[in-house]
Amino acid sequence: MEEAKDTRRALVHIGYDGRVYKTFRGHMARERFENEIRILRHLEARGCEFVPKVLETDPENLKMITTNCGSRVDHMKEDRMKELFAELEQYGVRHDDPFLRNITYRFSDGRFCIIDFELATLLDGPPPPQPLPDAH
Repeated sequence: MEEAKDTRRALVHIGYDGRVYKTFRGHMARERFENEIRILRHLEARGCEFVPKVLETDPENLKMITTNCGSRVDHMKEDRMKELFAELEQYGVRHDDPFLRNITYRFSDGRFCIIDFELATLLDGPPPPQPLPDAH
């Protein structure tokens, strides 16, 4: 497995099968885990095709497996990023962490995608939990 991210808040691996394995940890891990799953299921039900799909969840261990949305993006114009996150809002979700680190590029169809929905908000639902910023 390839390690994609290892922080105090999450450990993410990309398996040899291409699936993404994410373990939530740290402050408010359960709330962030539950929020990300709720948001991704909402987006799937609405037909949003540029976000990961939840394949499996393990609530006891705060782990989830999703489809892979491609490779990280190194550069993107600010206007294009704003367009992409605004497109997400058409599906009833505000990302709340709209930075380049949460955008990927899927080569199979040439589509920019959005990942990492721990802090996202359902526009017609309750606000997400707000974890404290990481201390440095």
